[in-house]
Amino acid sequence: MQSVNRYPLLVAGVSGSGKSTLARVWARLCTAPFIEGDQFHAPASVAKMRAGVPLEDADRATWLDRLAAEMRSHPGLPAPVLACSALKRSYRERLRAGIQGLRLVLLAVSPELAGARVAQRADHYMPVTLVASQFRALEIPVDEPHTLVLEGSHPVDELILALDHWLAAS
Repeated sequence: MQSVNRYPLLVAGVSGSGKSTLARVWARLCTAPFIEGDQFHAPASVAKMRAGVPLEDADRATWLDRLAAEMRSHPGLPAPVLACSALKRSYRERLRAGIQGLRLVLLAVSPELAGARVAQRADHYMPVTLVASQFRALEIPVDEPHTLVLEGSHPVDELILALDHWLAAS
């Protein structure tokens, strides 16, 4: 395991993909700052999601800018780790533009697994009814720089090992 998180890291994926779990574990192992993207949504966006209304690009623009600013507020090493859906390429490009050296890991899961995981949550505003809309919006990264796609159904320790090997080679 590498001892320092050298690059700002974004762990992305649909709700229920395991992004927060992986990002939190990686940050803890590297003693890096962990940023939970869900905590930075505007109150109006949270209200929309609670009501089962999918967010639109306009809802996400200032949120993505807040996330980039929060990542920049943690300069030096270890670099911060962000859990954020970043479903569309345009969202990821916006984050890359605001976060120098950003590395991205997208956790891919089936709609069934994501739905089952979201349904088990008791303390989150994201209803299971919005999982399908996340899959409709999801653009799998193709030819995006510094990007790794991992199978989110794998155990966290396997994902950590894959992430460590990938980042060590970066």
